[in-house]
Amino acid sequence: MKKILAIFALASIMCINAKADEGMWLPSLISQRITDMQEKGFRLDAEDIYSINQASLKDAVVLFGRGCTGELISSEGLLLTNHHCGYSQIQYHSSVEHDYLKDGFWAMNRSEELPNPGLSVSFLERMEDVTDRVLEGYTPDMTEEQRVAVVKKNSDAILEEVSALGNGLRGTVEALYYGNQYFLFVYRQYDDVRLVGAPPSSIGKFGGDTDNWVWPRHTGDFSMFRIYADKNNNPAPYSQDNVPYKPKKFFHISTKGVQEGDFTFIYGFPGRTQEYIHSEGVRYIEELGDPHKINLRTLRLDIMNKYQSQSQKVRIQYSSKNATVANAWKKWQGEVKGIKKMKTVQTKQAFEAAFDKWAAGGEFDGVIAKIDALYKELEPYQFATDYYSETVRAIELSNFASSVMAAYKVDKATGEVTFEAAKADAALESFYKDWYLPIDKECFVALMTEFDKNIPADFKCDYFTKQMKKYSSAEKWADAIFSKSIFADQSKLEKFLAGQKSAAKGRAKLLQDPATEFAAEFSRWYASQIQPVTSAINQDLQLAYRDYMRGQMVYCRTQRVPKAFYPDANLTLRVAYGHIKGYQPSDATYYLPSSTIKGIMEKDNPEIFDYNIPQRLRDIYAQKDYGRWADATGEVPVCFIATNHTTGGNSGSPVINADGDLIGLNFDRVWEGTMSDIVFDPEICRNISLDVRYVLFIIDKVADADHLLEEMVLVE
Repeated sequence: MKKILAIFALASIMCINAKADEGMWLPSLISQRITDMQEKGFRLDAEDIYSINQASLKDAVVLFGRGCTGELISSEGLLLTNHHCGYSQIQYHSSVEHDYLKDGFWAMNRSEELPNPGLSVSFLERMEDVTDRVLEGYTPDMTEEQRVAVVKKNSDAILEEVSALGNGLRGTVEALYYGNQYFLFVYRQYDDVRLVGAPPSSIGKFGGDTDNWVWPRHTGDFSMFRIYADKNNNPAPYSQDNVPYKPKKFFHISTKGVQEGDFTFIYGFPGRTQEYIHSEGVRYIEELGDPHKINLRTLRLDIMNKYQSQSQKVRIQYSSKNATVANAWKKWQGEVKGIKKMKTVQTKQAFEAAFDKWAAGGEFDGVIAKIDALYKELEPYQFATDYYSETVRAIELSNFASSVMAAYKVDKATGEVTFEAAKADAALESFYKDWYLPIDKECFVALMTEFDKNIPADFKCDYFTKQMKKYSSAEKWADAIFSKSIFADQSKLEKFLAGQKSAAKGRAKLLQDPATEFAAEFSRWYASQIQPVTSAINQDLQLAYRDYMRGQMVYCRTQRVPKAFYPDANLTLRVAYGHIKGYQPSDATYYLPSSTIKGIMEKDNPEIFDYNIPQRLRDIYAQKDYGRWADATGEVPVCFIATNHTTGGNSGSPVINADGDLIGLNFDRVWEGTMSDIVFDPEICRNISLDVRYVLFIIDKVADADHLLEEMVLVE
């Protein structure tokens, strides 16, 4: 084990800086990068970034919910994140009477701040390498199944130690470099998080899906929350007695502005990258996976957009769902384009050929061929998995039926059935509020038609084949399900659940419902015919990748091949640094790195929902009533781009300047660079951030929420 760790240490020294500004680095090891950061302009040291002995920048950063980042900007628990990260909470509080999505929301005092059931934020307390502990008892002669059991047993023991500490502490043990290293991440979780403010969607989501993933951008993508704690500043469930959380550290906000070439530093929770993936994995993404998923989501989005344009109520109901579907849909399009443009498959094949030649006769001999063969075996099953996820799992009614059925608990020993009414009631309240039958039914028809067309006969579920034969078309099948299912009628379902005399009989009755049957039959098919095969192949791939990852590092070091090695993102806290810089996406085109309010007015169009800005903003622009927030050009800055390596999960991440002050919020990447999850191109990959001065301008001039500015520390 010490030999393996030595390989990783040497690799990180010998094979860094292969590409400017690439990398997502572990904060606890940032001392290995601090010299490079300082040479590029950073004026703080490693202890300022990450420390367990004193307050550091990590203590001002949170995992927001389960997939975004947020940052503390006051001594009273005030938190800043993206509008799209807080979107579901804003929607939760919205109605036709109080349309906070359309009109925005601002709490003018603490009593108006809105609680958000189920929302939590987590601070990283510490992280440490626990590889030796996790692999204690493992020997090379063990099977992969035995190794997995050892890892789980040891990891569970570590996590039990963390949980025993109480006071909101929780831990995760994460595999890095395909299981060559393991790190423990200890978090402190706060569950009382209240909505403080959000601009109207015409600011927070300005440009909608048209502007998503593109530059120049003019989106005021921010929302504000406040963390509450008990009187001792400890985590506590929501209570009116809770008080604003007092952070160890919060960001001072720079009003100085940014210039091309300025140092930038991102601190956040990137979700998932595959920087070391084999060429066959990339080929599948480029040629099959992404194109088919794009097509399926295009069908769903077209249906949603049609109905949303016809009704304000439906627009509110499906705003969050539409944004979720569209986000990956557009990202995949840019990813395919970038992979092709960079000739990523061919480049990886060339590297693999050189590696294979070097590895002949040694420890890593044959690993390339093994991975290649495993991908070819996996491909049809992965294709079926993608279709299951993007078609069957996209049907809202059947998903809801499964949620209600989960309220019935069957005792394995006695067979006794009990019904958890509160769980069912929660599912009903959540579902019907945001469900529109015509959208779901039309999606069913479109998706099942594509499933029938593209999944080979020998991979189709028997249930699916029988139903299509029985009804002769997806349209007639949809008519049967949506007209006969009790789950499609709220009043009938509520009456049934309230009047059931026996949980066992009630469950038996609902198991015969066509929506329940649809979900259950497909689930059985996937669980019995697809998932076991993909799991087995992926387990073999994991083992092969573990060797290949270690082999790449040895090869890189011994052959002096320039290649940056950093762990793939896995929603753990990382550091990414770079600088503000424009880019050239095509011949004779160069994008400047900053946008201003002038661009908003150029796009403003009252006839188009996504570009119809508030009249208040038009009036401010006409009068040039910018206050202190105008830049040297006389305009209000809105967004900027930089070379930081980011991905999903970095949404809401603080963008920090050379002095450690907040200058912006990361919220997107440029469309041409979305392949950075697989391959990073320093010439084209750019992260898009909201200039914090635009946030302050909106709070001050549009929201009239100056009381929030008074909490912050603004620095020139």
